[in-house]
Amino acid sequence: MFQNTKCECGHQNPPDTLLCESCGKPLVESDEPLEMRYDGVARRSQKRNPNPLDRVWNFFSSVRIAVIIIIITLVGASLGTIYPQGNNAEYYKEAYGWSGELYHKIGLSSMYDSWWFVGLLVMIGTSLVICSLDRVLPLYRALNKQQIRKHLQFITRQKTSYVGAIEGDAEQWVQSFGNHLKRRRYKVHINGTALLAEKNRFSRWGPYINHIGLIILLLALLARTIPHWTEENTIAVRDGETVQVAGTDYYVKNDKFTVEYYNETELPDRLKQQQRPKLYETHAVMYECVSSCDEPGIEPELKEVKQYEITVNHPMNYKGVKLYQIGYDDEPLLQSVKPVIEDVKTGQKYGPFDLPMKNPKTSFEVGPYSLELKANYMEFALNDEGSPVTKSRDPKAPAFIFIVKGPGLDENGEPYMYFPLEKDKERFSQDKINQAIASKIQIRVDGMDNVKFSSYTSYLLIRVDRALPFVWVGLGICMLGLLMGAYWHHRRIWLRIDDGTLSLGAHTNKNHFGMRSETTWALEQMGITVESDKLDNGGYNS
Repeated sequence: MFQNTKCECGHQNPPDTLLCESCGKPLVESDEPLEMRYDGVARRSQKRNPNPLDRVWNFFSSVRIAVIIIIITLVGASLGTIYPQGNNAEYYKEAYGWSGELYHKIGLSSMYDSWWFVGLLVMIGTSLVICSLDRVLPLYRALNKQQIRKHLQFITRQKTSYVGAIEGDAEQWVQSFGNHLKRRRYKVHINGTALLAEKNRFSRWGPYINHIGLIILLLALLARTIPHWTEENTIAVRDGETVQVAGTDYYVKNDKFTVEYYNETELPDRLKQQQRPKLYETHAVMYECVSSCDEPGIEPELKEVKQYEITVNHPMNYKGVKLYQIGYDDEPLLQSVKPVIEDVKTGQKYGPFDLPMKNPKTSFEVGPYSLELKANYMEFALNDEGSPVTKSRDPKAPAFIFIVKGPGLDENGEPYMYFPLEKDKERFSQDKINQAIASKIQIRVDGMDNVKFSSYTSYLLIRVDRALPFVWVGLGICMLGLLMGAYWHHRRIWLRIDDGTLSLGAHTNKNHFGMRSETTWALEQMGITVESDKLDNGGYNS
């Protein structure tokens, strides 16, 4: 039963305190060793008459409640791994049948972004904060107010204690005893015939530093739900092509893509005579846009920031933007041509002019002719209504529509549809389409020297995770807290001498056997031989 919180030493203690914060006298009658977790200082969650706010505080400060919330979160997280996340209802129905359809309907297909899962993470974070504050503030108050001369009951009710007679000058004996403890790296404080020796106090903060790391880790995980904090896209980059990294001011160029294949001697019999890639890599160059980045029709000014050989499991990383090699395509695609304009009547040729398949100029001046690009298609096709469309972004069947002005042509210009590939000219009947102008001019390529193909397409996964550095910081702080709490132990020794009688008590938060051995060694240095096991459980009385 709690006694009056005012101690006989005159110190007024807060309600529900177990030990006097000044002299350490027990305020609860018992013969058991003292509970020293917070040196008897009361925690807010231990109030006898809590108000509604205190009840909320008590709920989140409970370790049992925290464990239950963590278990529920772990179960929910495991359910989210049954099927892939983030797909539509048709995907789950086609891939997994009725179970996949049910998985999507009950919201498990986007579980990690669901309100209830995020709510559980917030509850874990709240519990960590309140658990820490509920314990670290009393602990700080207890350790910050330690008094050197402690009450006799405080000393004799320690788990490790000794009471016996000594001879000689008491103050000199205490000084000598303190010098021996200093050899064991104790910080010694002496007040007359009383002593307090302490070491490794910092280890008591280990669990709370661990909590800080976990809080940072949880905040980093929640930050991933913020738009643009995490992005993941796949881009296809042809040899020699430069492509913008979506959502950033960075551009990546596929300077050269190479593939190395296994030879026959390196393959098992069942795979012989098959081309198996051994290594494929993209020599990538990353650029940063420095001006004209978002201005339509103006070529952006780029500055090279990094070069890297991207291979599988070895991504390029620059300021949180990672580029992973995930595949390639060895189908040759047309990259650019250098056609000429031929006057059909005279046979005179003008040009050539450079015509890239992607991002061509909108106007060209070729001899006496001017061409204005009205439309271009990467993979030309006709829809059900007979209108031209493009089927993909890759130049598999490129087509260009120009308005041509020049000698012998209408002053307002005449349309000309140009297919760079011969097979497309025949398939889509270029001559028939250009029948009105084909007798006047022809746009064509003279020889393969004016045709440039790219042999490979490199597929890169672009991953931007701005929360990842905070994840690593949180994990690092967690590890620091674990090391502090696991490998160092807070040890304290109190003693006082009254009329030739030595009363000694010692406490540690871990490894009481080591504490007893160290106390035994210190007493032996002073000529007092004690069996270490007799210092435990109620003390030793000589």
